[in-house]
Amino acid sequence: MQGEMTNTTVQEEQTTPQTRTAHRQHDSGLVAIGLFKLGKAVLFFGIGIGALHLLHRDLGDEIMKLATALRFDPESRVVSILMAKADAIDPHRLWQIGLATFAYSALALTEGVGLLLEKEWAEYLTLLLTVSFLPWEFYELVREPSFFRAGLIAINLLVLAYLMWLLRRRDRSA
Repeated sequence: MQGEMTNTTVQEEQTTPQTRTAHRQHDSGLVAIGLFKLGKAVLFFGIGIGALHLLHRDLGDEIMKLATALRFDPESRVVSILMAKADAIDPHRLWQIGLATFAYSALALTEGVGLLLEKEWAEYLTLLLTVSFLPWEFYELVREPSFFRAGLIAINLLVLAYLMWLLRRRDRSA
């Protein structure tokens, strides 16, 4: 009995919190991608809340209030463009925008949490979703080029390349 106790004590001494941490290294690439996806989830959730908040309100008035609060000239080009776009959005369309952004937020949340937990299904889900959005992103870049759109495509291509590399490496070691 005492011999068994000594072995258990030796084993417990060998598995200190530091050694347990050393055995479990998190993939920093997956953590970064997971945090990026969680950031997108929060952003799109906020957009969804904003869209539903604007239901049954005069969007033109809301744009003018925002422009005044941000000290934009009400006659500026930006405000004029927003006013023109606001005329095309009815409550039904605003409801659709809200629901779509909530759905996308839920998807990004699922991806982010799955990647932070280093789940293989999340890696495949992220890979699939990234590939599926690339044609639309390239179309938007060609239609209206900007550094912002080019940056988003670059980030998504890096995510895609990293996940493909990670999954290939894992398949080879299995």
